[in-house]
Amino acid sequence: MPLLMDSFWRALAYCVLPRVLILSVLPLLLMGLGAVLLGHFYWDAAVGAVVEWMNASGLMASLWSWLSAWGAGNLPSVLAPLLVLAVVVPIVVVLALLVVATMMTPALVALVAQRRFPELVRRKGASFLHSLAWSLGSMFWALLALFASMPLWLIPPLVLVLPPLIWGWLTYRVMAFDALAEHADPQERVLVLRRHRMALLAIGLVSGYLGAAPAIVWASGLVFAAAFFVLIPLGIWIYTLVFAFSSLWFAHYCLGALQQHRNATFLPPALTGQSDSQEVASP
Repeated sequence: MPLLMDSFWRALAYCVLPRVLILSVLPLLLMGLGAVLLGHFYWDAAVGAVVEWMNASGLMASLWSWLSAWGAGNLPSVLAPLLVLAVVVPIVVVLALLVVATMMTPALVALVAQRRFPELVRRKGASFLHSLAWSLGSMFWALLALFASMPLWLIPPLVLVLPPLIWGWLTYRVMAFDALAEHADPQERVLVLRRHRMALLAIGLVSGYLGAAPAIVWASGLVFAAAFFVLIPLGIWIYTLVFAFSSLWFAHYCLGALQQHRNATFLPPALTGQSDSQEVASP
């Protein structure tokens, strides 16, 4: 518990560092550029395909016509963009995590190591490709769980539970691995993740709920169409900053746990009868 709370406050303090704020904007710029390009080339086609799908059924077409006669307007044209956004938004969020994991997390872990753990030896237990494969595999399962659970979101209590649980599990899987990739060897990484699994999962769940909070911004962007192009990028940036905080929290905790583990593998000379400290095998 002391390590958990200490790493929390340290991560919170690091979030106001200029380097962290600048890093949180870079993924937003990249995702914004990608969103503009995709929107320019595929938005009209995607909305048109959804409208065509909604009108494909004769029964649904009759329903739209009946609602239009009662003054509801052309509902397929109104609902189609919302459905496209409902599908795109989770993908954008997952891409945000991927960008943070591949671009920000190594930089933030290096920042924490430089400022707090300059003596911690880097044993390089995982390469960039190993880390990327781990992140992609975890994101695949998270996306699968996300889309499979979407029908359950219509049940009010579950919409407040399932998405944060999925994001929390994903954040735990990705960021705990990346926090240890540079400094821990494979055996140390497995040992730290196993011994601190519950605490790391708790960090992931808290991060998941923090990541769910900007959904209010997303909802506002969908309701207030005039502010869409302001609120949606703001929501993405908030997500990215939350991911940066989560990455810092995992970095402080994991590197602190790794340092404790290495310190515990050395016994003082008074206990061993040796003149020099002797490293003993970890259990």
